[in-house]
Amino acid sequence: MEITGKLFSKLEETKGESSRGPWQKGGFVLETEGTYPKKICCVVWGDMLNQVNNLNEGDTVKAFIDIESREYNGRWYTDVKAWKIESSSGPVPGTPSQSGIAEGPSSGPEDSVDDLPF
Repeated sequence: MEITGKLFSKLEETKGESSRGPWQKGGFVLETEGTYPKKICCVVWGDMLNQVNNLNEGDTVKAFIDIESREYNGRWYTDVKAWKIESSSGPVPGTPSQSGIAEGPSSGPEDSVDDLPF
């Protein structure tokens, strides 16, 4: 999925340590255009923070996102995770596509084979 809007604000970066090593998380808020604009909070992890740091508030941004909900202790939580970001002037410096890493959730030709059980 993708969503386009103006960068309303950047979120504060959070860092931590897990059993798999160090991690960092941040995000940004986009405001959509139209008669009834909406604000959407997008989360980014790891190296994607470099892309967010290269943006300025007010920039027009297209975010490629995945939306996922999960249950914890009887309550549901929804994340909007951005996996690619483009500004109105093109890819944001530091994007995975510029560093040779595959774009999006799939990472290679082996992902093109549909091996889903349904």
